[in-house]
Amino acid sequence: MVAVVMFQAPFTIAIAEEAPRALAADEVRLRTLFSGISAGTELTAYRGTNPYLHKRWDEARRLFIPGEEPRGYPMPAWGYEECGVIIELGAAVQDLALGQRVYGTWGHRSETVVQAEYARQRILPPHVDPVLGIFSQIGAIALNGILDAQINLGETVAIFGMGVVGQLVAQLARLSGAHVIAVDLLDTRLELAKRLGAHSIIDGRDGSAAELIKERTGGRGADICIEASGSSQALNEAIRACAYSAKTVALGFVQGEGQKASTLAKNFITTASIWSARRFSASAPRSNIAGTRCGSRRPLWALLPTGASICCR
Repeated sequence: MVAVVMFQAPFTIAIAEEAPRALAADEVRLRTLFSGISAGTELTAYRGTNPYLHKRWDEARRLFIPGEEPRGYPMPAWGYEECGVIIELGAAVQDLALGQRVYGTWGHRSETVVQAEYARQRILPPHVDPVLGIFSQIGAIALNGILDAQINLGETVAIFGMGVVGQLVAQLARLSGAHVIAVDLLDTRLELAKRLGAHSIIDGRDGSAAELIKERTGGRGADICIEASGSSQALNEAIRACAYSAKTVALGFVQGEGQKASTLAKNFITTASIWSARRFSASAPRSNIAGTRCGSRRPLWALLPTGASICCR
């Protein structure tokens, strides 16, 4: 039987079982090796606060539409960070082999069946640790933020939220030539950011992160602020921390009722920052490396120059 993680209701998880199905000629069966939990998007589904649960996303118009067949419980958990190994080949599949490892998105399940073409495009190189395969999409989300930020050499970039996405964004910003300021509320995350190359760290518990960033930049503010936590309070601070006519990039679904749109608008007006909101469902047409749902035609590790490295754990 195939084990599948299910959201039965908000804050309720169960393991369901499905019977495995026979392969079609052009399909392969994958056994899941690693499945990453999204601490942002996926936990909003767990809590019942994700907009996809209450509205329908219209891909053509790129709008959330209220009252049009939203998703509901129970439903499979939204695992979108998987790595697995090929354990069975369809009769017509000649160019793939048992034991090859594949990264992709198929949810928190012990095995899955995919088209051979899907697997061909996502073969993990043999030298790559399979646990890193789960960072293929989350890495592309981080890369999307960097593409939108359009960092110039020597600019100050403040990153709010040093979870997985924020840590990756910080390292990519540093590789882009930025002076990186990492902001979070947890000592462990800030210590990791410093160890991985952030030039400066700010503990949001010490006071207003925006005011501290202004102090450290001689009153000017950051050239670019990237909000990677999904916190409305952090987004407000990111806008406030910007230099005049700078840029704020928002990478996640903003959560929390405490900060209203009027507050965001007031901070936007006083800083005149340029907004850019991006996650994984579209790509900037100006970029020749962005173009798929994940934001990049190639996985993050394929974009690194020889000698450069990014640490994911």
